[in-house]
Formats: sequence, structure tokens, C-alpha cells
Amino acid sequence: MTTVIDLASRSAAPTSPTMGTPDPLQGYAEAHNALAMALHYLRQPGAANVPGATRKAVQALAALRSMGSAHACTVHSSASTQVGAA
Repeated sequence: MTTVIDLASRSAAPTSPTMGTPDPLQGYAEAHNALAMALHYLRQPGAANVPGATRKAVQALAALRSMGSAHACTVHSSASTQVGAA
């Protein structure tokens, strides 16, 4: 008789939760990666892949915007804080 041993799941890593606060380093890494790929597309010899670079730049902007909306610390202009100073 052969003994059968059940193995654990073979997934590389557990899936990240879909809800909650996103990791700011993850957003920064996604933006950095997308901009690096956009530069790579533009620096190719011959015809540059402008549509691909544009797509990656938009992805980077989306990552940066998601980081900004996830945090409460936003930058306020100094004019709005100094209304009565003049």
C-alpha cells in the first residue's frame, strides 16, 4: 500500500488583501518601474515606442495619484494658510 502525502499549495506568495491601506513603498515602486520602462521605450535606437512610453507614463501617474489619495498628509499652498498675513 502506498502512503499519499498531501502537499501545501504551490503558490509563490499569499495574495495581498484587496482592502485596507496600500503600502506607500509599493506605489512608489510601481511609479518608478513604470517611468523606467517609459524611458527604456524612448531610448531605443531607431523609432522610439512613443505609445508604449505614454502608456507607462500614465501608469506611473496613476500610481502616484493613488499614493496621494491614500495618505492624509497633503501639501497645502502657503497662500491659503497666510490669508490674513498681508
